[in-house]
Amino acid sequence: MSKKILVLVANPKKESFTRHLAEVYANAADKHNEVKILHIANMEFDPDLSNGYTESHDLEDSLIAFQKAVTWSDHLVIFTPIWWGSVPAKFKGLIDRAFLPGFAFQYEKGKTIPKKLLKGRTARIVMTMDTPPWYYQLVQGAPAVKQLKRTTLKFVGFHSVKSKMIGPVINSKQSSREKWANDIAKLGHIAN
Repeated sequence: MSKKILVLVANPKKESFTRHLAEVYANAADKHNEVKILHIANMEFDPDLSNGYTESHDLEDSLIAFQKAVTWSDHLVIFTPIWWGSVPAKFKGLIDRAFLPGFAFQYEKGKTIPKKLLKGRTARIVMTMDTPPWYYQLVQGAPAVKQLKRTTLKFVGFHSVKSKMIGPVINSKQSSREKWANDIAKLGHIAN
């Protein structure tokens, strides 16, 4: 069954191994699905939600386009580097500014848990890191996985969120990079 897949390259650098993997995935998935790819490096917006949700903040064109792409998609695939155990600030800013009440969730009077407005979608998070994945998971507790999976995507209604950690990328050999790219191409072929 064909899916509408949004691939988000969440690395603010224009050129990176993260971007390369995202493009490998998008090219593989595009054979049997409809794929859109967005690069956070090309998006211009103020990442700061200075007043929280107490005041509205006009959305820049990049944020409107991102929201439309999320609404269009059945499956969101996020490619992000892990910096200091978490996601880059610009990516966190994208979440803060775009996953707003009325778009991603809505608090209802008398209820503690908000209504999830992005139900029916699935997601995959692919994280590149310079830390060995086993160390990031077992010693550091994989905070970015928990943040993105549980407190962001599932909070707004994504019902299935899978993750894949790739690393250590720093000082990796070409053979390792080719193996990682092949693994990502396989995920793209099955649109997972």
